[in-house]
Amino acid sequence: MDLPAGTRNFSYAEDMTIFRTRTQKFLLFTLAAALLTAPLWFGNYWLGVANLIGITIIAATGLNILTGYCGQLSIGHAAFMAVGAFTSAILTSRFEVPFLIALPVAGIVAGIIGVLVGIPSLRVKGFYLAISTIAAYFIIMWVINHWNNVTGGFMGMAVPPAEILGINLTTQSSQFYLILAITAIVIFGAKNIARTRVGRAFIAVRDNDLAAEVMGINLFNYKLLAFFIGCFLAGIAGALTAHWVGFISGENFSLTESILYVGMIIIGGMGSATGPIFGAIFIRLLGEAVTRLVPIMENSLSLPAGFATGFGPMLFGLVIILFLVLEPRGLHHRWQLFKASYRLWPFSY
Repeated sequence: MDLPAGTRNFSYAEDMTIFRTRTQKFLLFTLAAALLTAPLWFGNYWLGVANLIGITIIAATGLNILTGYCGQLSIGHAAFMAVGAFTSAILTSRFEVPFLIALPVAGIVAGIIGVLVGIPSLRVKGFYLAISTIAAYFIIMWVINHWNNVTGGFMGMAVPPAEILGINLTTQSSQFYLILAITAIVIFGAKNIARTRVGRAFIAVRDNDLAAEVMGINLFNYKLLAFFIGCFLAGIAGALTAHWVGFISGENFSLTESILYVGMIIIGGMGSATGPIFGAIFIRLLGEAVTRLVPIMENSLSLPAGFATGFGPMLFGLVIILFLVLEPRGLHHRWQLFKASYRLWPFSY
């Protein structure tokens, strides 16, 4: 990992330490203190935004492992979130399964569906794989929208709040701590996956799958593993979404959301642990800014009919184009340059 001048590693354990210097540890402590006390100085509205960002980071991290590390392009990520959301909702509301059991089960079910979708990845890749994931999205959403007896169909279904040790997490602040804890675990796990043999195999498959196969990497196994991990995290994010909003339907998991997740890892920086974090924060805050800006535009400017409504997608598309042209490596690369310039080195991503 990158270290400031004069800092040396004298053991393998030191080399593998994520937070190596006192500056890194101090900034980690400061960030942790700020997040843990956030409910004290955030209102319910901004706590809701923070919860949305946390859930988005989890889902984007899963897509980053699948696409950013392993190179398997998926444009149907929201469908796997829907699988996790409805699995957890059904288990907790109809079978009274405890939330702490329903949550990992939701991730596992989404991961299994992801493996089935990923089976063609040995034969197709790139644009063709992306098309197959879009097809999977429409199949999954069709089943959800028409399986009325189980999912409620187009009407959707109510979801009970998450319950841990007899405590119902009904407030934004209580849900904030749950989402924060799971997000931290996911980020830590993703960072460490990238440094393992599995992570190095993912990168080899992404860079040159033929060379990886020649070196003894089982392409089929590792591609399916990437699909399972990516969709597992999507399922976890979907389950958290279900218990956070309290009511879900297929409209909560649109194809637009899937495209947004691809945009997040592009803007944040594919193949990096901080990429999904930067991308999720940037896109969600951009969405909040557009939401506040559109009414002002409608009231103060004489715009053509429908222009203000389409302003958000237009702005998002413009941002993607600018990043692809001006900073194709994303905000993660800009963060690396910032650390190199000012020797802050707060994180070792």
